[in-house]
Amino acid sequence: MEVKKIALLGSTGSIGTQTLEVVDSYSDRLSVVSLAAGTNVKLMEQQALKYKPTVVCMWSEEAALDLKQRLSGTGIKVVSGMEGLIEAATVAGADIVLTAVVGMIGIRPTIAAIEAGKDIALANKETLVCAGHIIMPLAREKGVKILPVDSEHSAIFQSLNGERENRIAKILLTASGGPFRGMTTEQLRGKTVEDALKHPNWSMGRKITVDSASLVNKGLEVMEASWLFGVPTSKIEVVVHPQSILHSAVEYEDGAVIGQMGTPDMKLPIQYALFYPERLPMSGKKLDLFSVADMSFEKPDPDVFRGLSLALRAADEGGSMPTVFNAANELAVARFLDRKIGFLEIYEIIEKAMNEHKVIQAPTVDQILDAEREVYEGC
Repeated sequence: MEVKKIALLGSTGSIGTQTLEVVDSYSDRLSVVSLAAGTNVKLMEQQALKYKPTVVCMWSEEAALDLKQRLSGTGIKVVSGMEGLIEAATVAGADIVLTAVVGMIGIRPTIAAIEAGKDIALANKETLVCAGHIIMPLAREKGVKILPVDSEHSAIFQSLNGERENRIAKILLTASGGPFRGMTTEQLRGKTVEDALKHPNWSMGRKITVDSASLVNKGLEVMEASWLFGVPTSKIEVVVHPQSILHSAVEYEDGAVIGQMGTPDMKLPIQYALFYPERLPMSGKKLDLFSVADMSFEKPDPDVFRGLSLALRAADEGGSMPTVFNAANELAVARFLDRKIGFLEIYEIIEKAMNEHKVIQAPTVDQILDAEREVYEGC
């Protein structure tokens, strides 16, 4: 039986650790040839010793020096920074690169991996939000698969199976509504970091959990879906579904709606991407419709949860504006998590950055990164 070799970028984060759980379940079918992370040396050491990759990368040079000492004598190569991240993404023998790094640092290694002919399991939204106009044509040119790992995009991808020749009327992109669902602007005013991190359904990293609370995450997903599936944002409808059972759906021109349901478990889309098109057994709780009892659907309020309306504006303006939206949000969320600003100020920072930006159409990677830097310097 052929073993699929994985390059895993973001191995110490939520998606990364769950990916390694899938590897553990199918150790006869999957192996890890490279790992990359930010600064968590202790966990990376454990992962490297267990999975014995060819190369490991730490974003922080200081962390890489520490790890190099810890792994001395193992034969595992330790690298750092962007150069190291690209080396981890293009390592010889890798069949698929699962990119779960946070932020725009994922763009260059993803491009390098595609150019090296690697399939991409994508869990990094910024790659397509900011550089979809570069990534998607390049993937087609190189004959490389882009396999979505986000639960919603995986659900859309699965709902399109066998239907590629049929025309989409619209994509129904579901959202849990997060911890603040149904609240007014006044109710959001005093919300704390602890409040924002109490997601009702999903266990995720701190940044993405705040993005879920603000609906910025859903705005990013609209932009990502547009690039992945070649559908304009006007044909993508966000539907608040508090139970997180229907992970998203596709409505076709004849009115048929095909969706994917399951329990809120990220290992399902991870495993599906790694083994596509094969479905294999997965341990864990299975969906029991009798225990679900009912499912409800609501329209989001873009006037209260302005992360969604600002994202749609960024998508409409296009070019470098989605990068500005994303960078301003990253900056704002970091300040919110550091308790330097209130929750509603996240929207104010994003809007200010967008208002001050002059759009560059079809930006290069350098121009994308320049736009990010300008936001950080200007806000």
